[in-house]
Amino acid sequence: MISKILIPTDGSANSLTALEYGIYIARKLGASLAGLYVIDVNLIQGPMLTDISGAAGMPPYEGFFDAIEKSLEEKADFILKEFQERCQKSGITSEIKKIIGKISPAIIEEAQNADLILMAKKGEHFHLKEGGLLGSVAEAVTRHSGKPVMVTPETFREIESMALAFDGSDSAVKALRLSFELSGKAAWPITAVIVTSDTEKANALNSRIEETKEEFLSTAVIDCESIILSGKESDEIIKFIQEGAVELMVMGAYGHNRLRELILGSTTSHVIRKSPIPVLMIR
Repeated sequence: MISKILIPTDGSANSLTALEYGIYIARKLGASLAGLYVIDVNLIQGPMLTDISGAAGMPPYEGFFDAIEKSLEEKADFILKEFQERCQKSGITSEIKKIIGKISPAIIEEAQNADLILMAKKGEHFHLKEGGLLGSVAEAVTRHSGKPVMVTPETFREIESMALAFDGSDSAVKALRLSFELSGKAAWPITAVIVTSDTEKANALNSRIEETKEEFLSTAVIDCESIILSGKESDEIIKFIQEGAVELMVMGAYGHNRLRELILGSTTSHVIRKSPIPVLMIR
């Protein structure tokens, strides 16, 4: 079960919303929060600063990079202090950590000590090139951390119910089991969304959901119903979310190979971009 939630933060408005979600979920699950600030090593030693200073006719002076590092360290300390103060005010146990490194690898390494990673959809550095066409920091973390990742939207809404996108894949089965754990702990009813025009497949998927539900009923009350939709999976999931019936979407992440995603696009990426509610992904 989820007992420790990692929240990478950069002090942006969206990362503060992520913290608001973290505090809300921590209360529901009895979990603690861990705030992480990654000072991008490229901002300290990378060619970018050298190029900028050179173009301005100001080659780096002695101690230039030390001054930059000190400034970034002070900023990180201020943001992490605010993180911890917000947690204390809300009665949530928390810890904070500051790392100098590359953003995605640093988060992935630190995630090994957590059960859930909670990230803002767009942080301070969302416009940078990391991840390129194949995605963002959130995608890299989801693919390589081995932990569930929740991507939060720009505005906070209390979670009172949740949906699960279920296609029977290995990642979707993991998402199903995590959904039942969360539902049992937080008393969130679940709507399982099956997108297919194949009636036989829909019935098989629904049976899989019911069988898994039976495993959890001995220890928790699980309120789960299924709906079957037909159409393009990503579009139907977004339409369902936009109807406003749930406040959290859970789904298996990145089910196709990377080449297919590059050519055809990823359902996961599409849902994250368009969703006005948090998306919890399980790889």
